[in-house]
Amino acid sequence: MVLNFIKKQPVLVISFAAALVTMFFVPPDAGYAEYINRTVLIQLFSLMTAVAGLRSLGIFEKVTDLLLEKAGTIRRLGQVFVLICFFSSMLVTNDVALLTFIPLTLIALKKADSKSLIMTIVLETAAANLGSMLTPVGNPQNLFIYDIYKLTAWVFIKTMAPAGIASLVILMLLTMLLPKDSCSVCEKHDVKIAPAPLAGYIALFAVCLLTVFRVIPDLVCLGAALVCALVFDRRLLAKVDYPLLLTFVCFFVFVGNIARIDAIGSYLSEIMNGKELLVSAGLSQVISNVPAAVMLSGFTGSGTQLLLGVNLGGLGTIIASLASLISFQFYRNTEGANSVRYLAVFSAVNFGMLFILLFLQKIISIL
Repeated sequence: MVLNFIKKQPVLVISFAAALVTMFFVPPDAGYAEYINRTVLIQLFSLMTAVAGLRSLGIFEKVTDLLLEKAGTIRRLGQVFVLICFFSSMLVTNDVALLTFIPLTLIALKKADSKSLIMTIVLETAAANLGSMLTPVGNPQNLFIYDIYKLTAWVFIKTMAPAGIASLVILMLLTMLLPKDSCSVCEKHDVKIAPAPLAGYIALFAVCLLTVFRVIPDLVCLGAALVCALVFDRRLLAKVDYPLLLTFVCFFVFVGNIARIDAIGSYLSEIMNGKELLVSAGLSQVISNVPAAVMLSGFTGSGTQLLLGVNLGGLGTIIASLASLISFQFYRNTEGANSVRYLAVFSAVNFGMLFILLFLQKIISIL
């Protein structure tokens, strides 16, 4: 049972162990209360509730069916899915985009060859990770950095737009590698969307956005999320990613304690100085970009470079962005899956895009 939990929640286990170790050097005291960023936790909880509600109505499947009706070829189908994942992840997060659209891809490309299926899923995964970097609510690390560094919407967009535009161009060029063989959607979804819950979840999502942009207090947002779930569907409360929230708490404790250990804090601040982009992108390859963002935030004042680093760092290894594991898990559970080929294609596409985008970002910084 313990081993199963470790396999399912490796990042939570590692973050808990890291926090526990630092407690031996900095015993719990009143200062621990200052570590926890309540606003980020509330925003994450509320957003996950709103998105879970929208997903439960089948709205994503309905929209996808409408878009896929005129696809016609594997290449155009792949392009549609890449665009859907890229733009939807800006609002519903990269995790939800992949949880929703990868299963639909497997159905739509059920009769396609293995190479086409793998390339489509890999490009969708990259699209979700890259599209999500363009808004504060696109992924957890954005939400955290946006709040902790008190960024404005303009600064955020100005920082991320060049990389976002470049990544979309690269993705669409890569879709040209898909064949122009004809295809048809194998299965449509008979979805009837109830108007009252839809209005409620959209309203909650709007409240979440206003909270992120500091128009509405976080406690009001929390209350709205709880009321919405209790009124429309209490099961939504069970669909919240609580391990992710606990992971944030553990890393808050870890980073807070590390910052109070003078020798370690000074060392990390020194290696981060002027190298935030490369250090954060590199660390993301090992521990994934969400923990990297929380860990490194305590040792740099350059929130924009950290923001760029952990988002671009979501490319690369399969664990650089944990959302990538969602796609891999779906694929390897399909009949005739070739995991070795998938990982080879995934690595080639992700590392290739990572190096190109880091190079472009370096040129932009010089200019």
